[in-house]
Order: sequence, then structure tokens, then C-alpha cells
Amino acid sequence: MSPTFCAFKVRNFRYYATGAIISNTGTWMQRVAQDWLVLELTHSGTALGIVTGLQFLPALLLSPYAGLIADRFPKRRVLTLTQIAMGTVALVLGTMTVTGVIEVWHVFALAFLFGVGTAFDAPTRQSFVVEMVGKDELSNAVGLNSASFNAARLVGPGLAGLLIHWIGTGPVIIINGLSYAAVILSLHLMRTSELYTPKVAARDKGMIRDGMRYLWRRPDLMMVLVAVFFAGTFGLNFQMTSALMATSAFHKGPGEYGILGSILAIGSLAGALLAARRVRTRARLVIGAALAFGVMVVVSGLMPTYLSFAIVLPLVGFTALTMLTAANATMQLGIEPTMRGRVMALYMTVLMGGTPIGSPFIGWVGESFGARWSLIVGGGLTILGTVGSVLYFNRRRGLSLRPHLLPRPRLEVVPQTVLHGEKAA
Repeated sequence: MSPTFCAFKVRNFRYYATGAIISNTGTWMQRVAQDWLVLELTHSGTALGIVTGLQFLPALLLSPYAGLIADRFPKRRVLTLTQIAMGTVALVLGTMTVTGVIEVWHVFALAFLFGVGTAFDAPTRQSFVVEMVGKDELSNAVGLNSASFNAARLVGPGLAGLLIHWIGTGPVIIINGLSYAAVILSLHLMRTSELYTPKVAARDKGMIRDGMRYLWRRPDLMMVLVAVFFAGTFGLNFQMTSALMATSAFHKGPGEYGILGSILAIGSLAGALLAARRVRTRARLVIGAALAFGVMVVVSGLMPTYLSFAIVLPLVGFTALTMLTAANATMQLGIEPTMRGRVMALYMTVLMGGTPIGSPFIGWVGESFGARWSLIVGGGLTILGTVGSVLYFNRRRGLSLRPHLLPRPRLEVVPQTVLHGEKAA
């Protein structure tokens, strides 16, 4: 089997990946439909930023507790419950839209509830990967998870744009609600005897604080976390910034907006597949990719036409996924197994928890100064935050700032685990 796809030789992972790509496609369809619904109801970039922020706010509030649950309870059971919860919210939102009773505050409330499910789902799902494939195929599985997520991103937005035009936003959201059944079925079909299930952590006082202290004592990992925070807070707002560019800067409709998401995913998918071939990763790759990502976001905001903007988007997606997969692998391969759930929950808090701050701010920038500035400001803050992270945490380690001495955690293969987040909101 090709080195790019070697994790697929594991039966349980094949089932999981099959269910995930179906559900991820539905998720990307809902993202486009939900954003378009908000624009139809309000015609406001600020409202679009608010609904995105509310969907990610639970990650900021609940992820540490979600990580504790991931360490203390069987992960398949937790994942089944989170899929049911997110599917139910999607079905309610879609039904209210179809029946015509939906108001913008309904979207805000349901986006927050959806985010609660995502907050508990993300750290459990990410730390479950190692239980499916074991330590030998972990890096490959992480890359393939990101590839699956971005293959869905490639198909989902374009399909959503067409379906919104044909049948409306409500039915598209309902389709996503039904797609969660694929993940639930894949979890049910797994052979428990083939899982690498560790002993669950015993209940003890201060377990969340222990995870925080563990990270603070690791400046190499903290440097990665801070860079990811700035990128996630100010740069990774594609669903909002692309909507603003499509409608305000280029005066396009839902079909063209959906196509932008698919074009972005071409570069993201390439970055994920390249990551799947990578045997090990280093912190300096995260930093380099974060800087390149910030630059490409700024460049995309300067593009004068819809076509030139679309041409740049694959480079934005490639640098974003290179950064995210490298950061994910650096974190998971550099931590103690007993801390896996809590540390990955803190990672997801940093990656998604800044969105409630960044999305409304970037949305306000786009509405006040023009859609292009939402990208220019977001990319510029990503660059500044990454540079500041390198300067501060290299000083903490007492290292020279010469590029060849950037931290390189030795990532000999140790069992731990998206990404980005495949069903991440």
C-alpha cells in the first residue's frame, strides 16, 4: 500500500474514515447554508461574525472539561452521544428554516448549541485516532483525517451552493443532520478487540490544572499554541471572509460563493496529503507555515477580481493545512499519553476558542472598512502573533533566535493523535 494511505489497512480506521467523509461533507454544506441564511436574514457582516463566534464560543468555555471527559470515559460512547446531539441541532435548524419560522436569534441560539456538541466531540475524536491505528500509523492517520476533512470541503461548499439555488437553505441543513448517522454506524461496526484502548484516567482533584501546568512547562509546545491561536482567531475565518468577498467585493451569488470554498479546499487537500507522507514534524515547520499562511491571507485580500482571488485561494488552503497538520502532530506526538485528552482539549480551545473574539472583530472590520480589509487585517495579525510567539518562547528556553535553532521537538513515534478538525465547526 502507498505510504500516503497506509493507515487504511486498519479495518476500524477504514470504517471511521468512511463515516467521517460523509458527515464532513454534510457539515461543509451546512456551513455554507447557515452563512447564506444569516446574510439573507440580516445583510450584515457583523451578524455573520456573531453567529460564527457563538458556534465556537463553547470551545473556549468547555474544552478543558471535554478533555477531562475524553480521558475518563470510553471514547466511542462519547462520540456516539456527540453525533446525536449535533445531528439533532442541525435537524431543528433545517426544519425551522423550511417552515419559515426561523429568525436570526434562532440561528444564534442553535449555533451555540451546535458548538457545545463540537466542544465535547473534538478532543475525544482527535485522541481516539491513536486507539484505532496505534502508534506506528498515527502520523499518517492524522494526515488522512485532514485529507478527508478537506476532500469534504472540496465537495461540500460547491454542492451546497447548487442545492441552495435549487431547493433552498433549509433542506441543505437537514441533509447535514442526517449525515451524522454515517459516523454513528461506523462507530457501531468497529471491532473493540482491535482497538488500542488505554486505561481511563482515575478521577482526581485538579486534573484540568495538571494539564495546564504540563503545557506551561513546555515552551516548545506553548510556542506552537500561541501561533495557532493567532491564526485560528484572526486568519481562519474563511467561511465568513469568503462570503463577504463574494457578496460585497465581487457581487456574486451563492453558487460562486460555494465554488470559492471548493477552490480553497484544493490547496487544503494537497497540504493534507503531503502531511500524510511526512514521517515526523518539527515546531519550526509550524512557525514557517503560519507565517506563510498570514502572508497569503493578506495577498488574497489584495486581489482585484473574483478570478484572481480564486487563483490565490489554493495557496491559502495549502499553507493553512500545512500549519494545522504540523501543529496537530507536534502536539500529539510530544505529550504524555496520560495527558492526551486534556492537552488536546486545550489545543482545541486555543484553535477554536479565539473565534468568538476574532470572528465578530473581523466581521466588523469587513463591514466598516470593506471586505478586503477583513483579510488584510486577519493575515497581518497572524504574522505579528507568530513572530511574537517565537521571540517570547525562544527567550524562555534561553535559545538564540537564529532560524536553525528554532525548537525541534524530537518526535519519535509515541502513541497519540484535525484537525482539523473533521467535524470541528
